[in-house]
Amino acid sequence: MEKKEPLTILTIGHSTHPYDRFLAHLRAASVSAIADVRSAPFSRHQSQYNRNDLREQLRRDGISYVFLGKELGGRPSRPEYYSNGIADYEKMVNASTFEKEIDRLIEGADRYRVAIMCSEQDPLECHRFLLVGRALAKRGITLSHILPDGGALTQGEAEERLLEICGRGSDDLFAPKAERLAMAYRERALKVAFTEQQADAQDRDVAE
Repeated sequence: MEKKEPLTILTIGHSTHPYDRFLAHLRAASVSAIADVRSAPFSRHQSQYNRNDLREQLRRDGISYVFLGKELGGRPSRPEYYSNGIADYEKMVNASTFEKEIDRLIEGADRYRVAIMCSEQDPLECHRFLLVGRALAKRGITLSHILPDGGALTQGEAEERLLEICGRGSDDLFAPKAERLAMAYRERALKVAFTEQQADAQDRDVAE
């Protein structure tokens, strides 16, 4: 029996790209479906990425769209997924609802060429790498992160960058790579994860 190739899932941040440039990146990577993992699927300054507008435009361009930001987003709605006011990825990843949506992503990747989409241009600044991508990689999925210039990083390459950024790239006899990587993931998440202070600021902004 022929050995089945590992499934591949891509990720992309829409950043401030005009829609045409965003679409060109999707076309170049043969993406056929977008999984939107933004907790708040709208952009005040980039309205082309508002959920309904984006879904309709992608449909016209022959690309499927699904919103998964409720369970796979970086801003959890339940207080138990925060630690000291910061979204705690290590708690979020163990939620049954999170696992269910990861299963859904994997099932979708068996039928489509899926790209997970968030807003940040750099995957190392985003939960699509630090939370969702990490969970998928642990399930044996191959990850490829599309960069703003159209290039790409594998999950492994992104992890090497993560180790360097966190000052944990050097070999350490007393700290194996897996341990250093886990610490780097934790440290980076503390820097970029959503905070309750951000939630308060956003709520005030909406009220005004």
